[in-house]
Amino acid sequence: MTHLPDVSRRQALLGLMATVSAFSLAGCESPEPAARSTPTPSESPPPATTATPEPTSAADVLPQTKPWVAHPAEITPAAKLRATRLVEIACAWEPGESGLAAARRRLADRGYDPALAQGLSPLLSDGLAATVEVVNAQYGGILPTTASVLMVVNQWVLGADERVKAGGTSLDVRLALRNTDGRSVWTVTDVRPARPWRPVADVSSVARKVLGDDRIGLPYAARLDIESGGISDSVLRAMRALASDFRYDVSVIQSGHPIRVFGTDRRSNHTDGNAVDVWGIEGRPVIKGGSTVTQLMAAAADVGPYQIGGPVNLDGSGGTLYFSDATHQDHIHLGFNA
Repeated sequence: MTHLPDVSRRQALLGLMATVSAFSLAGCESPEPAARSTPTPSESPPPATTATPEPTSAADVLPQTKPWVAHPAEITPAAKLRATRLVEIACAWEPGESGLAAARRRLADRGYDPALAQGLSPLLSDGLAATVEVVNAQYGGILPTTASVLMVVNQWVLGADERVKAGGTSLDVRLALRNTDGRSVWTVTDVRPARPWRPVADVSSVARKVLGDDRIGLPYAARLDIESGGISDSVLRAMRALASDFRYDVSVIQSGHPIRVFGTDRRSNHTDGNAVDVWGIEGRPVIKGGSTVTQLMAAAADVGPYQIGGPVNLDGSGGTLYFSDATHQDHIHLGFNA
């Protein structure tokens, strides 16, 4: 929760709202200043006044963010770019542009189906202004003509309570490769926001330890998954054990992941709280490779999963514990038996 900097919070908010109101009424033109009379000798000059601070703009208050950028090693980067730009366009706004209807207009103006805004509703509040950042985009599945892009999203909203509220969620964005004007173009077809279960009054001791471990980066949806009590202790114990040797970032545990393994009828281990995906190790994304990726994958064999997916297959051609494919070039998947 961030307080408005450098000026009185109330003066800043009133200045911002006055600026928005004046723009709405006057369009691009500024109203003429009121005529000022010169005091006659019989009049007393007006009393001296203190200077009024300049109005604060939303850009001065909200964190500045950068668009998501594809790494050269990405598989089919055009699909991820199309998905991430959808979120960046719809879920950040200037004063006067909040809400679902305004998000629909922004998407339509940029060539997206405006109906997709409905799936982004958890990130479309009535705040005065907002900025958004896609922290990570990984594949939930990539096939020749369809894809699932899983996103960890952070957002900052300037509210009427004079504060900036930090929040976020995870999203499963679906795409299809379609022919448009003679070109094959990745098109967003659906947005599925994470829907964590309700938190329980008390969670297991290992769940509390994972939630309090600053070596495990947990996005909003993953943290809520653990607080719901729906994540297997086998997963949580493994997460805790890996954190003794690695500082790592989780992308998805349960909510925000496809219910079924993408492109199949098989129920995903994530759906039942029996899997975890890691997208970054020691501050470095898995997609960039490096020795820490293989080190964590090798160490994971000792913490109980029956399958470990990632950018490399450490079993070679004969083992059954490790696997690698196009979907798992950008994260490490640990799956556990129920």
